Amino acid sequence: MPLSRKSSALLSRHPRHGHAPVGDNRRTGWRALIGTVVAVLVVLCSPSAVAEPPSRMGPQVVDSAGVLSSGEESQVLEAVDTLYRDHQVKLWVIYVRDFASMAPQDWAARTATLSGFSDRDLLLAVAVEDRGYWLDGTLPDGVSDAELDSLLAGSVEPDLREQKWAKAAVDTAEGIGSAMRGGGVPWGVLVLLAVAVIVVAGGLMLFSRKRRGDRDRAELTTARTVDPTDSAALAKLSLPTLHALSRERLVEIDDAVRTSDEELALATSEFGDTAVTPFRAALDAARAATERAFTIRQQLDDAIPETPDQQRALLIELIATAGKADRELDAQVTDFDAMRDLLIDAPARLDTLTRDIVELTARVPGSEAELARLGASYPPSVIAPIHDNVRMGRERITFAEHNIDTARTALTQPVGQQGGAVAAIRAAEGAIGQARTLFDAVDQAATNIQQARDGLPAALEELRTDLASAASLTEFGGAEMATAVSSATAALNLANADSDPLGAFHRAVTADAELDRAIAGASDRKLAVEDLRRRLERTLTDASARIDAASSFISTRRGGVDAEARTRLSEAQRHLDDARRLAATDPDGALVSAQTAADLGGRAMQQAQASVQAWESRQPMSGGGSQTGAVLGGILLNELLRGAMSGSARGGGGGSGYRPGSYGGSSGSRRVSRGGRF
Repeated sequence: MPLSRKSSALLSRHPRHGHAPVGDNRRTGWRALIGTVVAVLVVLCSPSAVAEPPSRMGPQVVDSAGVLSSGEESQVLEAVDTLYRDHQVKLWVIYVRDFASMAPQDWAARTATLSGFSDRDLLLAVAVEDRGYWLDGTLPDGVSDAELDSLLAGSVEPDLREQKWAKAAVDTAEGIGSAMRGGGVPWGVLVLLAVAVIVVAGGLMLFSRKRRGDRDRAELTTARTVDPTDSAALAKLSLPTLHALSRERLVEIDDAVRTSDEELALATSEFGDTAVTPFRAALDAARAATERAFTIRQQLDDAIPETPDQQRALLIELIATAGKADRELDAQVTDFDAMRDLLIDAPARLDTLTRDIVELTARVPGSEAELARLGASYPPSVIAPIHDNVRMGRERITFAEHNIDTARTALTQPVGQQGGAVAAIRAAEGAIGQARTLFDAVDQAATNIQQARDGLPAALEELRTDLASAASLTEFGGAEMATAVSSATAALNLANADSDPLGAFHRAVTADAELDRAIAGASDRKLAVEDLRRRLERTLTDASARIDAASSFISTRRGGVDAEARTRLSEAQRHLDDARRLAATDPDGALVSAQTAADLGGRAMQQAQASVQAWESRQPMSGGGSQTGAVLGGILLNELLRGAMSGSARGGGGGSGYRPGSYGGSSGSRRVSRGGRF
């Protein structure tokens, strides 16, 4: 045990002398013995020699280890005061000799709890002899995980290794403040660009373009921290930033709604409809707000242009609507997590998940055979939406097995250290749910194709009958009739030799509907209600199949699908809902809505496939495997993107920078707990 400063001082007051008489020697011996006893007592009683347990912080800077001079302590106090004055964030700093045999994170968390810290308090705890430190608290808005990691690894840890105790605290305070201010363009880059302007004739244009891009990115970064209900702050943003922000919000809230729906389905099967009523109500409200946001995005994307002022008003409404949906979900997160405490019966849950994996694994050969049969019977375009479903299903199973093993390992830890099991269980549940959806889509594909095949003869016969009727009305039909007859004839010719029942059925139904409208206009009469009902039913079947296929594709690959595809799918669903609502009272209007839904559903699928292909092309050549599949499926969520909206950080279940989704919106806890050895 090292001596304290006081102990060293006492001992130094008794220097050794030359030889002395025997009496003097005796007195000297007693004095030495007494001095030794006193020194030992001082060492044993010295507070600095005893491990310091967590306790309530008094001053904002505490130096129990005695490593700061008075000047250095003043520097630290000035830095933490500046951080609070500029950003209203309190940084508390404590130096101790060790963490009393506790884990650094536990020591820091206990000290923060005893001190009654709020969401605006951060604690930096440093053990100078243990050579450990920990930063505990709620990460301020505007500071990303990447910025915090860079600050700790690039400045704080090197300072501590060099025993620059005061500088470590000052760098922490200044680094957090700099991140909250947003930084700027490095001087080196500006100098290089200035030289390029002089040397290269086109340098000025490149420099201007880069500055504009940096400004747009900086503005978007700032925009992500704006309260979505603060219309005045949103109105100050540029139109490009509002457009980019709206697309991010749409993807985030659509992912949140889809993930919440999957989690709620699990909770309903466990606890029943009554127990989940408030969560179902919150999800329904969020889904309605999300649909409204997608409708606004569709209006902005359609062929009818809006003025800049109209665009701005629509974009502000969209962002506010998405923000409202997000908060509807986040308001229920605490109660939902309390209801579905996965640690209560974790072993039983893991046994159930293991049985699910056995059941899904048994489905793999059948799904592979069915996919092979479909591939041999139909052209690639027919099975393109499901051609890789079996492979992805196997990846999800592998990912689920890994997380089940992880959860079982976590459950062997002492009570209070089993939190990793929760994230692993959630990730396994999500993977198993998606694997089941992927296999179901393969099995359902044959049913959809068979429905189209069964309905095709009647649709073609109806088309032939209408063509015969149209022949006597050609002179009254004009250009509309000529176009409809041409489309109907082409649909008949293609259907005769077409090996794509879904495509043939869609073309026949669409051509028949156009021809019906032309005949009705030429003959100045409407089709009989029963005739129209049959057409409407077939069109509804077509639209529903296309929307279901697109929805399944997006749900199981949502990590790579952008806002455009989701917008088309939301619009397709809205038109399909309108068609079903109008079917009894306005079949003509219902037919138009159903046709629009079918068309938008097809466009949603095309854009989603293109988006996923683009996503896959950006992955590393060595990528793939279960984790990449989980990221593509939205089981593991990108914390940087979600965190940009002051999003959830409930963590676990995946690789670096990713975490499994759960019930709730894209925002939530910003709790940070980081540190290590130095």
